[in-house]
Amino acid sequence: MVVNMKAKKPRSGKAGYHHGDLRRALLVAAAASVEAGDASRLTLKAAADAAGVSVAAPYRHFADREALLAAVQTEGFVELARRTDEARRAAPDPMSSLERTGLAYVRFAIDRPRLYRLMFGPESDKASHPALLEAGRAALEVLKHAVRDCRDAGLVGDADVDQVALAGWSICHGLASLHADGLLAGSRAAKNVDATARALVTLLIEGVRPRDDARREGERRRTSR
Repeated sequence: MVVNMKAKKPRSGKAGYHHGDLRRALLVAAAASVEAGDASRLTLKAAADAAGVSVAAPYRHFADREALLAAVQTEGFVELARRTDEARRAAPDPMSSLERTGLAYVRFAIDRPRLYRLMFGPESDKASHPALLEAGRAALEVLKHAVRDCRDAGLVGDADVDQVALAGWSICHGLASLHADGLLAGSRAAKNVDATARALVTLLIEGVRPRDDARREGERRRTSR
């Protein structure tokens, strides 16, 4: 479930949250802090205050600050996987599927840059949080699915699916990070991120396309100019 950033505090103050929704309330508060740019100053006490619960309440669900941040990161990866998979499924053909998957990845970083930075940042030891690792793998699996579809369509020859997917992730992550960190400000790439993402994915596919197909595609492009 994706964190609802517009959730309101209970009217009744610290007694307002029942035990069943305490975890959700704390995640909402923590995510709101991240979106406000305050992740480095987030504590369990701050989350408890924002959620309107007692200082001791967060310890029912989170051992410490890192555990709370890891949960926010996990939900970020869940949302990333949902967005990219929806884009993949909506595409009309394998190549478009891979392009749209990559574009959805970059768009996620553009829409939620602070959450994106947290997800890939050092705020938590990811190896210590199995749910976070699993969510990250699930997001990568969407890209692998898109690559497998391209392979089955004969677009990537006998290239290793995992390696192509990792290359695609690296390309998308690089573009997304550059954009989220403002390093592309004013550039042509920043003005048309969609076209840039498509071009990079196309370069990836051309690099692993069967040689005969790549030669024919190159000839087709030259004659169409």
